[in-house]
Amino acid sequence: MTHEISVEKRKYNEGLAEGFTFFIFSIFLTHYASLYAKIRASNFVDDIILSNTRVYNFETIFVEGAIFMALFVVVLSFKYYKGAPYILKTISLFIAIRALFVMLTHIAPFPVQLDVASNLLGFITTGNDLFFSGHTGLPFLVALMFWKHPYLRRLFLVSSFVFGIVVLLSHLHYSIDVFAAFFITHSIYTISKKLFREDYERFEKCI
Repeated sequence: MTHEISVEKRKYNEGLAEGFTFFIFSIFLTHYASLYAKIRASNFVDDIILSNTRVYNFETIFVEGAIFMALFVVVLSFKYYKGAPYILKTISLFIAIRALFVMLTHIAPFPVQLDVASNLLGFITTGNDLFFSGHTGLPFLVALMFWKHPYLRRLFLVSSFVFGIVVLLSHLHYSIDVFAAFFITHSIYTISKKLFREDYERFEKCI
């Protein structure tokens, strides 16, 4: 029994270390992908929603709301600490895949948009990393992970929809960035369950 506990603890610690390493890598990848997209940006395009709405100032929700959501996910990782490696790896996978999409797509931001003055997210984004919307996709991903918990599921689903509306009405993302985020995020979640199978099984047992 003691040997089994020791092996399980070792696997957990290894999974956590891998998760942290992957997370740091994904953040730097996003940073450089955003810079690359800024350098390679082409022209902007018309958008059925952005071209027909004025710009609304939702900077507080866009910046502080995103940071609060991230901190809440950290709290959940401590609460369900046995599932922390899976949470960390899945979010890192999301960030890394989004960075790859950003490097593939170089459409310039919509010309009339909210001027976000805060530098709190400055290292991660330059504002040119458009496809797909992280503000929309990430809370949806957390909702999928905690689907068994009705309150958490509803909270993050609502957050995802609210952030989607915020980035659209602030003209910070094109419509395709927001609507595609749901489909791509669901695919990332499906991949993560198979790619990180042992971590996923441990996560499922602790929630």
